[in-house]
Amino acid sequence: MKKLFALLLAGLVSLGATELKVGTAANYPPFEFIDDQNKIAGFDIDLMDALSKKVGFKYQFVNMNFDGLIVALKTGKINVIASAMSATDERRKSIDFTDAYYSTENIYLRKKGNEAIKDKESLSGKKVGVQLGTVQEMAAKEIKGVNIVPSEETVTLVLGLKANKIDAVIFDSSIGYGYLKKNPDLEEFHKESDGSEGFSIAFDKDKNLDLIEKINAALKELKQDGTYDKLLEKYDLK
Repeated sequence: MKKLFALLLAGLVSLGATELKVGTAANYPPFEFIDDQNKIAGFDIDLMDALSKKVGFKYQFVNMNFDGLIVALKTGKINVIASAMSATDERRKSIDFTDAYYSTENIYLRKKGNEAIKDKESLSGKKVGVQLGTVQEMAAKEIKGVNIVPSEETVTLVLGLKANKIDAVIFDSSIGYGYLKKNPDLEEFHKESDGSEGFSIAFDKDKNLDLIEKINAALKELKQDGTYDKLLEKYDLK
């Protein structure tokens, strides 16, 4: 009987009987950002809210730097990561992912008319901006001779590119195309796979397998009932 009670209690905890602390880096619009009311908003925030209603858990968002999210998850400071995190084989060594909910590619941006940069190979010896801890930073490290300029904020990288302080930036396509729409003096010059399965919600390794299964089922329901498409339209991600 004691063993059965312990199993039931574990199930309640995994389903969010206690409030889940959800880590996010709210500097990545439209997925997560600080809105006009100084609140965390964005696609991931709305998606987590919709999932919580389907699955039945409570949550609280914790804003932090992107490159600190996995460490915070592993040390128990947060229980979940919902921050446009790409599910890669390397990350799977230490954390578990739900099914992917959004797919992107790496896109490379330059100042319009900068003919000194024509392709990926021409970035050797150039300054390339990336957000810390992202798969785009990993991609930059694979370019021979590149000088990586890391930043916590993507907007800082865009400003640096526009001011000719850096030569190119690598973003995921979801936010990169957003910056292109607002900055006609920038242009794309290369695009490639980001080597991941797509953006996914992350949990510590082997600790929330039942909850991940329920979230995967809920994701399918949200896509079937139209909720997911409405969120894509709301944040101009279609």
